[in-house]
Amino acid sequence: MRVEIWSDIACPWCYVGKARFEKALAAFPHRDEVEVVHRSFELDPGRAKGDVQPVITMLTRKYGMSEAQAQAGEDNLGAQAAAEGLDYRTRDRDHGNTFDMHRLLHLAKEHGRQDQLIQAFYRANFAEERSVFTEGDERLVELAVEAGLDADRVRAVLADPDAYADAVRADEREAAQLGANGVPFFVLDRTYGVSGAQPAEVFTQALSQAWGERSPLRLIDEGDDAQACGPDGCAVPQPG
Repeated sequence: MRVEIWSDIACPWCYVGKARFEKALAAFPHRDEVEVVHRSFELDPGRAKGDVQPVITMLTRKYGMSEAQAQAGEDNLGAQAAAEGLDYRTRDRDHGNTFDMHRLLHLAKEHGRQDQLIQAFYRANFAEERSVFTEGDERLVELAVEAGLDADRVRAVLADPDAYADAVRADEREAAQLGANGVPFFVLDRTYGVSGAQPAEVFTQALSQAWGERSPLRLIDEGDDAQACGPDGCAVPQPG
């Protein structure tokens, strides 16, 4: 079974939702047969790469809330993250463009290191003092190397703005086609969708239901005329 997760590194609920989903997946009896794929979704796709501002400032301007309301929201998120065993800095975080990080996640997918990289990005953005937005490409290189990627390959991708750009945009178009207008958005076997950072129990139910409703293979038996190869060799047609 495949689970696709549309998310953004700048999305705190994606950070929390990933932890809740993984709690459910860890207890799922068929967890070793579940493939998890992370898909791209930018919450702020129009933001220029160099446009970085404090999270509180972004929240007040984007949603028209007061600084006190924005800070209360961050405090609540910190409590939600802590309940899942996650570190979360409720003060002095910043916000910026995540497109390059999404491009690197597509590189990581090719090398089987996607989950490690998105977790490194989440940790750096939500838990660490150093910024993923203001220290330049080398900060992303450092995190990618920690996740098991080759530094030179990462630098080459970052130096080429077209590298994996189409893959990111394709993910975002597909999210729109599936009806996802926010993240996190979980799609199980292209049959069930779960929107938001739901409790682990909801993910447990979704995994069980999706697994239970998988269609078994229906074999069309063509009898003796169906030629095939097997462990004992290949059937050789005999002259009539």
